[in-house]
Amino acid sequence: MKATVHRKAHFNAAHRLFRKEWTDAYNAEVFGKCSNPNYHGHNYELIVSVSGEINQQTGFVMDLKILKDIIYEEIEIPFDHKNLNLEVEEFKTLNPTAENISHVIWKKIKKRLDNNLKLEITLYETPRNFVTYTED
Repeated sequence: MKATVHRKAHFNAAHRLFRKEWTDAYNAEVFGKCSNPNYHGHNYELIVSVSGEINQQTGFVMDLKILKDIIYEEIEIPFDHKNLNLEVEEFKTLNPTAENISHVIWKKIKKRLDNNLKLEITLYETPRNFVTYTED
């Protein structure tokens, strides 16, 4: 028997979408107001979904307390109330789009899960704009 468990979390962070090799004018043309040189922020909502076989002894796909702790340690502590471009190592060279943020989150959580579990990340940048990232 298989199931998927979900854990919601959130973090608040600032970022700027831009490419260093482009002019400010071209960055503004491509990324619009998201390329503000003074940055801008979002209240990100995160849904972490883990799928796998239900353990016959525990009844769990995975212990949600463990998942909560992984999210806190890997995502909330390093991302919450941070400027992603300046304070989060992965984004010092990677444009912090919602797509790239969700991929980084996926990698950080996946390394902490058992190999037999499937991981999917859904990241809401706004209530209407969100990205889902899953393994290939």
